[in-house]
Amino acid sequence: MSTSSPEAVKKLLENMQTDLRSLSMECKKKFPPVKEAAESGIVKIKTIAARNTDILAALKENSSEVVQPFLMGCGTKEPKITQLCLAAIQRLMSHEVVSEAAAGNIINMLWQLMENGLEELKLLQTVLVLLTTNTVVHDEVLSKAIVLCFRLHFTKDNITNNTAAATVRQVVTVVFERMVAEDERFKGIVEQPPSVQGNTNRRSVSTLRPSAKDAYMLFQDLCQLVNADAPYWLVGMTEMTRTFGLELLESVLNDFPGVFLQHQEFSFLLKERVCPLVIKLFSPNIKFRQGSSSAASPAPVEKPYFPICMRLLRVVSVLIKHFYSLLVTECEIFLSLLVKFLDGEKPQWLRAVAVESVHRLCVQPHLLRSFCQSYDMKQHSTKVFRDIVNALGSFIQSLFIVPNAGNPAVVGTGGVSGILTSQAAFEYRGTWIPLMTVSVQGSAKATYLEMLDKVEPPSIPEGYAMSVAFSALLDLVRGITSMIERELAVEEEAAAEFRETHPDQGWQPQPGAHLVWEEMVSACWCGLLAALSLLLDASTDETATENILKAELTMASLCGRLGLVTPRDAFITAICKASLPPHYALTVLSSNLTAKNIQCMRTLLNLAHCHGAVLGTSWQLVLATLQHLVWILGLKPGVGGVLKPGRAVEGPSTVLTTAVMTDLPIIANILSRLFESSQYLDDVSLHHLINALCSLSLEAMEMAYGNNKEPSLFAVAKLLETGLVNMDRIEILWRPLTGHLLEVCQHPNSRMREWGAEALTALIKAGLAYKHDPPLAQNQRLQLLLLNPLKELSNVLHADIRQKQLESVLQILQSQGDSLGPGWPLVLGVIGAIRNDQGESLIRTAFQCLQLVVTDFLPTMPCTCLQIVVDVAGSFGLQNQELNISLTSIGLLWNISDYFFQRGEAITQELEREEEALQKQAQEKGETLNRPFHPAPPFDCLWLCLYAKLGELCVDPRPAVRKSAGQTLFSTIAAHGTLLQQPTWHVVVWKVLFHLLDCVRTSSTTADKEKIESGGGNILIHHSRDTAEKQWAETWVLTLAGVARIFNTRRYLLQQLGDFFEAWEVLLNHIQSAALSKNNEVSLAALKSFQEILQIGTPVKDSDKAGDAFAAMGVPPVLIDPLSASGPGRPLVRSDSLVERLTRYNGAELQAPPPGEESALEDSALWWSAWNTWYRTGTDSTRPPSGPAEKFSFIPSQPFLTALIQIFPALYQHIKANFSMEDLKKLGVILHGAVSVPISSDASPFILPSFTEAVLTSLQEAVLTSLDVLQKAICVGPENLQVMYPAIFEQLLLFVEFSCKPPQYGRMETKHVANAKYNQAEWVALNYVPFAERSLEVVVDLYHKTACHKAVINEKVLQNIIKTLRMPLGLKYACPSESTWKLAVSSLLKVLSIGLPVARQHASSGKFDTMWPELANAFEDFLFTKSTPPDNLSIQEFQKNEAVDVEVVQLISTEILPFANFIPKDFVGQIMTMLNRGSIHSQSPSFTEAEIDVRMREEFSKVCFETLLQFSFSNKVSTPQEGYISRMALSVLLKRSQDVLRRYVEDERLSGRCPLPRQQVTEIIFVLKAISTLMDSLKKTQPENVDGNTWAQVIALYPTLVECITCSSSEVSSALKEALGPFKDFMQPPLSRVQNGES
Repeated sequence: MSTSSPEAVKKLLENMQTDLRSLSMECKKKFPPVKEAAESGIVKIKTIAARNTDILAALKENSSEVVQPFLMGCGTKEPKITQLCLAAIQRLMSHEVVSEAAAGNIINMLWQLMENGLEELKLLQTVLVLLTTNTVVHDEVLSKAIVLCFRLHFTKDNITNNTAAATVRQVVTVVFERMVAEDERFKGIVEQPPSVQGNTNRRSVSTLRPSAKDAYMLFQDLCQLVNADAPYWLVGMTEMTRTFGLELLESVLNDFPGVFLQHQEFSFLLKERVCPLVIKLFSPNIKFRQGSSSAASPAPVEKPYFPICMRLLRVVSVLIKHFYSLLVTECEIFLSLLVKFLDGEKPQWLRAVAVESVHRLCVQPHLLRSFCQSYDMKQHSTKVFRDIVNALGSFIQSLFIVPNAGNPAVVGTGGVSGILTSQAAFEYRGTWIPLMTVSVQGSAKATYLEMLDKVEPPSIPEGYAMSVAFSALLDLVRGITSMIERELAVEEEAAAEFRETHPDQGWQPQPGAHLVWEEMVSACWCGLLAALSLLLDASTDETATENILKAELTMASLCGRLGLVTPRDAFITAICKASLPPHYALTVLSSNLTAKNIQCMRTLLNLAHCHGAVLGTSWQLVLATLQHLVWILGLKPGVGGVLKPGRAVEGPSTVLTTAVMTDLPIIANILSRLFESSQYLDDVSLHHLINALCSLSLEAMEMAYGNNKEPSLFAVAKLLETGLVNMDRIEILWRPLTGHLLEVCQHPNSRMREWGAEALTALIKAGLAYKHDPPLAQNQRLQLLLLNPLKELSNVLHADIRQKQLESVLQILQSQGDSLGPGWPLVLGVIGAIRNDQGESLIRTAFQCLQLVVTDFLPTMPCTCLQIVVDVAGSFGLQNQELNISLTSIGLLWNISDYFFQRGEAITQELEREEEALQKQAQEKGETLNRPFHPAPPFDCLWLCLYAKLGELCVDPRPAVRKSAGQTLFSTIAAHGTLLQQPTWHVVVWKVLFHLLDCVRTSSTTADKEKIESGGGNILIHHSRDTAEKQWAETWVLTLAGVARIFNTRRYLLQQLGDFFEAWEVLLNHIQSAALSKNNEVSLAALKSFQEILQIGTPVKDSDKAGDAFAAMGVPPVLIDPLSASGPGRPLVRSDSLVERLTRYNGAELQAPPPGEESALEDSALWWSAWNTWYRTGTDSTRPPSGPAEKFSFIPSQPFLTALIQIFPALYQHIKANFSMEDLKKLGVILHGAVSVPISSDASPFILPSFTEAVLTSLQEAVLTSLDVLQKAICVGPENLQVMYPAIFEQLLLFVEFSCKPPQYGRMETKHVANAKYNQAEWVALNYVPFAERSLEVVVDLYHKTACHKAVINEKVLQNIIKTLRMPLGLKYACPSESTWKLAVSSLLKVLSIGLPVARQHASSGKFDTMWPELANAFEDFLFTKSTPPDNLSIQEFQKNEAVDVEVVQLISTEILPFANFIPKDFVGQIMTMLNRGSIHSQSPSFTEAEIDVRMREEFSKVCFETLLQFSFSNKVSTPQEGYISRMALSVLLKRSQDVLRRYVEDERLSGRCPLPRQQVTEIIFVLKAISTLMDSLKKTQPENVDGNTWAQVIALYPTLVECITCSSSEVSSALKEALGPFKDFMQPPLSRVQNGES
C-alpha cells in the first residue's frame, strides 16, 4: 500500500493521534508542557484532517507544529519517551510530511541527544530515514546530520561505531545519489557553461545546483580530513581516521564516476585534491624497505601502514579504472608506483596487494588499450603497458629464483614434493610453488585488498602471489586477445558488407585501430612469452599447462591475424619446443615423450587446425615439429597419406609411456583432421602450408641422400593429404604440389621415391575422379593440368617410378578412360614413352595399357589422337626387350586399322572438322599447316602414318617382327586400301612401299653372313635361317611379294596415277636387283613377284576391250590426266622410248599418237619395260663366271632359272608384236646360259631324276616351251616373222649338241652326276641327253612344218641340222647315251625325207650346194663309225642296230641315187665309194669266233652290195662318169673276192687238221655270199648293161670256187653251195665262138 493512498493517510492520522496520546500519557506527571503540546497536537491534526482534502500536503505545511510535541518529548531525555518520539518522527519522515524547517529542528534535537550520548542507534536510524526518504535537508543542516553520524562513529561502543560507519557510508551515498537524480531532472535544460574556476577559491561552487553543491562540499571535506586538514563544511568533526576516509573516497569514486566526469568542479577536485593526496600518502611506502612507520593523523596512533597502503591501492585502482581519461599523467605515476611495488625488495604483503591490483587492471582490456594508446604509443613517454607486463613476468621469475622467506621448508623438499603431492603446482629448478584457485577466470577477486579490518600486515600463504600473477597473466592474454578479435570481426564484417555494396572499390580499414592492436601486441609479447614459457616449463598440472598453452595459442593466432610475424613465430616456437622432449635435437640414446609433450603437441595441432589461416610462414615450424613427433611416435603413412602407427622405427629408441600409447590413435586422428581442415584455409594460407610442406620435404630429401636409413615421409604424405582434401580448388596448388613431388620421384632413396610417386599418382587419380565444377569434360585446361605431371614422370629414369606411373595409367584408363577427352595425347604419351633400357616388366605394363586403349577406348578418344595411338603401338613394336610384345603390338596395329576401316566415315568427318579449325588458326597466324603427309586428306594421313609405322617395323632387326609387320602391312593395304583417295596412293607407292623396298634391299645386301648359333635360350635355328643374311632374305622375299601383290591387285587404281610408268620401272628395278641377289630364296621369290605383276594367268578383260590388240594383257587402259594430254604434238617422255621402238619396227616415222591411243602405248611400254628387266636379269644371272670357279661361289639355282624362263612365254604374249631378231638373239643367249648352269651336288638329288631315267628337268622343259611359244607365234604371225625360224633352229641345234658335248659353264669344273658325292660342295653337270634329244625332236617337228619356208632355205637350216647330227652319228657307240645316235639317225631320216625333195627342187639355186658334202660326211661317219659297239651288246641288239644301218642305205637307194641327175657328181661318187666299202665289210678282229657270223653285218653288206649292183648296172646312168664309177667299183669287188678265196684255199691246205681262225672263216663266208648276190644281180640286169670285162672277171672266179670244195667247214660248204649254184646259167655251149669262128 503506498504512503499516499487514502487508507495509508487514514492510518497515519490514527497512528499520529495514538502517538500523541501515548506521549501525553507518559509526560502527564513529569513533563506537563510536553503533555499539553501533545494534546494540542491532537487537536491540530484533527483540524487539518477536517479542513483539507490533500491531508499530506497540509500536514507537511504544518509539520513544524506537528513535530514540536515529539521534539519536546526528546528533550526530556527520558529513554522511554525519547524512543516513542523518535519512532513517531520516523513515521512522519517515512510519509514525507516533514518540511525543511521541521527537518532542521529535528536535526538540532538529534544533535543534543548525541551530545548527551542518548539512543545512539536510534539517532543514526532517524538520520538515515530523514535523509533517505526526502530531499528537504540541505547545506548546514545536511552537514550537521553527517557530522552527527561521524561523531557517533567514534564512540566507546563498538556496535554504535560500526552502525555509524555504515550510516556514514549510506549517507555519503545518499548525498551523491541526490546529485545524480538532480542531474537527471535537469538533463534537458541547456545551462550556461560555468566560468573556468581558478583553483584558489575553494568555495566557488556558486554554479552548482543544491544537491551538487552538497556533494561537492562533502567530497572536498573528505579529502581535507584524509589529508589531516580541517574540514570546511563538516563543522563539528572531532576526530577522523585516514583509513575510513580513504574507504569513503574509494566508494564515492567507485560508485559515482559520472559525477566526476560530467562536472568540471568535481574533475578539478580529483586532479587537485585526490591525486596529490594519494601520491603524498604513498611516499613512505615507496621509500620503505621492510620496516615500519606511522603516518601522521588526527586519529590515535596506530600502524596504518598496511591498511592505508592497501586502501590507497584500492583508490588507485578505482581512479585508474574510472578516471583514467581525466588523469593521464597522474595514472602514469600510479602505474609506475604499482610496478615498483612488485619489486622483490618490497615486503611480501605489499607485493601481494600490488599483484592483486595489477590483476584488477589485467581484467580490463579496454583500460589496457588506453594505457597503450596514452603511453606506449606516445613519444617521450613511459612504456607503461609494456612495463606492467614485463613487471608481471619478472615478478613470476623472481618467485622461482628467490625462495619464499616465509616458507624455507619448501626449498628443502625440492622437486620431490611436486611428485609426492597431487596438488597443482609449478616446479622449476628445485623450487616448488603450489597453485591456488584465487579467482574465477576474468574477474580479479582480491583477497588482501579486501582485508579492510586488518591492521597488521597478514602473512601470505605460499604460492598465493604466484597464483594471482598467473591468473593476471592469463586474464591479460584472454582480455586483450578477445577484445582485439571482437573488433577485428566487426571490421571484417564491415569489409564484407562494403565489398558487397561496392564490388569495384577496395576496402580501406581504419588505420588507427590496427596500429593500436599492433602496438599492444608488440609491447606485451616479449614479457608474456618469457613468463608463459617459464610457467609452461615449470607446470606440473594439466589444467595449468592447458591454460598456459591456450594463452600461447591465442597470442600466436592473434599475432598471425595482425600479420606480426616475429611474435607469432616466437609463440609457435615456444609451443613447438614444449611439444618435443627436452634436448630432443641433442639426445642420441632415448627421448622420453611425456604427457606434457603430448598436451603441447595437441595444442600445436589445435593451433594448426583452427588457426591455420594465420600461420603463414610459421607452418614451417609447426610442420617440422609434427614431423619430429611422427618420427618419435613411429607413425607411417598409409593410403591417402594418412599416418598410422607403424612398426618400431630405427633411430633413437623411443620410450613411449603407456599414457602416450593410448593417445597415439587420437594424435594420428588429429593429425589427419589437421590436414583435412586445410580445405577451410584461404588460398594464400593454403599456399603457405604447401610451401612449408615442400621445404620440409626438401630437408627430408637432403637428409636421405647418401644413407639408407628410413627417410621421413611425413611431408610427402601430408602433401598428398592436403592435395586430396583441396580437390575443389586443386588448380591453385597443383603446380607447386606436383612440381615438388616430381622432384621427390627422382630421389635416389627408393622408399622416398616410392612415396613421391605414390602421392603424385594418387593425386592425379583423385583429381580425375573428383566431381569438379565445371566438370573436367568442359574444363580442358584443368584436365591437361592434372595429367601433365603424369607425363613428366616419363622423364624419371628410375624403373620403380615408371612402373608406378604406368600402373596408375592403367587404373586411370579403367576408371576414367571414357572421359579423358583432350587428355588422351598426354596419356598416350606416357604409355609410349618406353625405352629399351627400361626392362621388360615396365614395357609389359605399358603395353597392357596400350592393349586396353586399343580394345576399349578407340571410339571414345578424339580422332586426332588416333595417330598418336598408331605411333605408340609402333614404338612397342620397335622396342627390343620383349619379342612377344613387339609381335602383339603389330597385331594391335592391325586391330587399329580395322577400327579405322569400320569407323571410316565418322573419323573422316571429325578429322576434317578439326583440320578446318587448324587451317583457320594457321591462316590467322600466317603460318602453314604442319602435319605429316600434309597435302593428303587427314583420314588418308592417318592411314599413311599407320603404313609408315608398319614400314618401320618391317626393317626391325628381329626377323619375327619383320615378318609379322610385313604381313600386316600388306594385308592392311590389301584389305583397306580402297578407302584411300587416289592421290594418296601416290604417297603409299613412293613413300611407303618403295621406301620400304629400298631399306630392305640395303639391309639385305649388307647383312652379316656370320652363323647365328641359337635363337636365345636353347631355341635351335633351322639352317636356312642361321645367318642374319638368310633372315633378311626372308624379309626381302615377303616385302617384294607384298608390293608386287599390291601392284597386281590395285593395278586399275595405280594406273590412274600420273607416274605409274615410273613406279613400274622402279618396281621392276627392285625385282631385278632381288632376282640378281646372291640368295636363292630371294632371287626365286623375285621371279614369283615378277610373274605376279605380269599377271600370268590373268582374268579375261572387259568384253568391250576384247577387240583391242592388247587385250591379252589383262590391264585396263590408263586413264589420261586431261591436263597433261595437250594434243597430238605432245612429246612422249619415257625412260624407254617406246615410240622410237615402234618406229624402228614398223619402218615408218610416227608422230606421237593422239590421246586415245596413249593407253595402248602405255601398256606396251610397260611390257617392254618388263622385257628389259627380264632380259637384264636373265643375262646377269646366266652369265658364266669369268674367273676360276673357286672365286665364284654363287650359281643360280634350278628353280630360279626355271621360273625365270617360265616368265618368258607369258611376257612374250605382250611384246610379240614388236619382238625383233635382236630380241630373239638376246633370248637365245639367256636360254643357252640357263641350260648350261650346273647344279650343286647337294641339290642334285632333288632336281635330277635318277641317272637312269631319261627325263627333262623343269628348266629344260621351260626352255623348250619358250621356243615352242615363239615358233607357234611365228607360225600364225605375219610373213615378216618367219625370218626368225633359222634363229630358232640354230638355238635348238645348239641344244642338240649337248647330247654329245655338254655345255661348259665358264671355267667351272663339273663332275658327271654319277660321280658327284652328295655331301660335298661340288658342281654337277646335268644329264643333258634327254634335253638334247627332246630338242632334236622339236627340230624335226619344226622342220617338218617349215622346210619350204624361204628363210629356212636361205639360211641353210637343213645343212645345219645335218652338221649338228654328224656329231652323234659319228660318235655312235661312243655317244653318252645309246638313244642319242638312234634318235639322231631316225631324225636324220625324217628330215631328209622332207628336206631332200626341197633340196632337189632348189638344186639350181645353189642354196643347197654346201649341204651335200656335209650329208655325205654324215653318212660316212655313221655307217663306218670309229667307235666299237660295247662288249655286252646282245645279238638281238646288234641285229636291231644293223637294221638301222640298212635303213640308211635304203634311204640312199630310194631318195638319193634315183635322182642322181639333180645331185652333185662328187656326192654321188662319195656315196658309191661308201656302198662299195659297205658291201665288203672287213670285220674287226676283236670278235669272238662264235659271234662272227652275226657281227659281220652281213645283212648290211648285202644291201650295200645290192644297191651298188643295182646302180652299177643301171641303164639310167646318163654320163660315162657314172658308169665308170660303178664298173670300177664292181671290178674292185671281184678282185677282192678272188684274193680272199685264194688265200683261204691256201691256208686251209696248210693248216691240215687244225681249224682256221674264226674270222677268216667268216670272211670267206661273206665273200661267198657277196658272189651269190652279184650273180643274182647280173641275172636280173639287161645283158647290154653289163661290161664285158665284168663277165670275164665273174667267170674267172669259178675255178677258185671249185678249189674251195675241199674245205672242212660246213658253213663254208653251204655258202659255197649257194655261190656255185647260179653259175649254171653260164653253162651253155660256146655258140658265139663257133659262130664267130665260122664267120
